[in-house]
Amino acid sequence: MPHKVLIVEDDEAMSVALRDGFAYEGYSVTEAKDGETALQLASESSPELILLDVMLPRLSGLDVCRRIRAEGNRVPIIMLTARGQEIDKVLGLKLGADDYITKPFSFMELMARVEAVMRRASSRDGVGDSCSFGDVAVNFRKQEARKNGRPLELTQREFTLLKYFVERKGEVVSRDELLEAVWGYEQIPFTRTVDMHVAKLRKKIEGRRGAPRFILTVHRAGYKFVG
Repeated sequence: MPHKVLIVEDDEAMSVALRDGFAYEGYSVTEAKDGETALQLASESSPELILLDVMLPRLSGLDVCRRIRAEGNRVPIIMLTARGQEIDKVLGLKLGADDYITKPFSFMELMARVEAVMRRASSRDGVGDSCSFGDVAVNFRKQEARKNGRPLELTQREFTLLKYFVERKGEVVSRDELLEAVWGYEQIPFTRTVDMHVAKLRKKIEGRRGAPRFILTVHRAGYKFVG
């Protein structure tokens, strides 16, 4: 069966281009021109992906994203933003969007991002509320962790950071991506913050110091979870 995508875009030319592009790629396409219709279709048509413009009539893309996540819907969302809307990108990610792309963009770049978020969603669905790796067992919903059967004290931020890694197992995650998703640029604008928190998390979950097994450093790129 073809994947189902909901395209939420009020600009007619952009909407047509996206619809034709996704149809050519074999997707089943549903369209909305405003935020209220988008919310209704997100619930009724059960899309597997939503492309969501930030600037929409009746209800903004940010509000749509917020309400979708508030309903417990974890469908992958890619925000479409205009140049200069940096704050919207950050807010969108904090509200639960999976990625964003800035207009104008090439369809090839968009499809690369689509494939990446769909892979993450597939991995995330397999994680659920709990996971285990090595001698560590974690329940993210209860925020409980154990190592060798003994309680492991993790902060709320460390649980959030670890879950982000686990959901993206095998992927290289940059420091900037972690700042956007776990902290938000406007709060802590230093990538060194990520290194410090990763070091503390490693100290708690890893075994031998200086030889990480689960959270690996990828030189000049970021980190990769391989648990």
